[in-house]
Amino acid sequence: MPCWSPLRRRCVPEDFHRALDAAIIGSDQTLMPWLAGEDAGLAIYRNTVAKGRADALAGLFPTVQRLVGEDWFRDAALMFAAEHPPTSPVLDDYGQAFPAWLTRFEPAQSLSYLPPVARMDLAWSRAHRSADAPVATAEGLAGRDLFGSRATLHPSVQLFWFDWTAPSIWLANRPDANPDDVVDWTDSPEGLVIHRPDLTVLHRRLSRAEWLFLDGCRRDLPLGRVALEVQGQALDTDIARLFSGLLSAGLFTHLI
Repeated sequence: MPCWSPLRRRCVPEDFHRALDAAIIGSDQTLMPWLAGEDAGLAIYRNTVAKGRADALAGLFPTVQRLVGEDWFRDAALMFAAEHPPTSPVLDDYGQAFPAWLTRFEPAQSLSYLPPVARMDLAWSRAHRSADAPVATAEGLAGRDLFGSRATLHPSVQLFWFDWTAPSIWLANRPDANPDDVVDWTDSPEGLVIHRPDLTVLHRRLSRAEWLFLDGCRRDLPLGRVALEVQGQALDTDIARLFSGLLSAGLFTHLI
């Protein structure tokens, strides 16, 4: 797009875009060569852009916002946006650095659950936008040498294991959760899987054995090796029943 100064001097588009980006975060002087004095419209544009970035983050991290409130989240989102402006016009991809940023954000230091919750929010978004893929069924695997095969996880699968109740906190504060549910932050280990086998993003807690099984598949181990690893840490696990349950949940695409 060509750009012109009030003196009708042609500028290099890249220079103008860099100056505009700087002006959006407060460095007005960088844009002066393209302005005929002070421009009140710049402040309006700056506020509109800031609101758009904050709204994009709120859409990507609804559970974080529900935990801290709209005002706290908006202020944090504006500060994050000033440090991490978008690198793409597609705001669905924005906010990848937000969970890590929260670990350094001073007002969040007493809220240790926020970064893990932000990671799970981001995982929900990744599962939602993941590639479509067929889902493996028990009928389709009939007659296969399962222990010598490798099970491929659905591309939407996002796996988590925590040494405390982060998944319970996330689940209890999702937009569709019951606001009266009370969840304590305790040191009880919990696993979680988020995935989208069809059109709807699903999530469920995982036992240690289930997480170990899925993690082994994620590492592309043969199912026989996966079974041995699971039984090494969970002796009483019924591997056939566990695999059947995970298969029914739509967590695999095929066996190779």
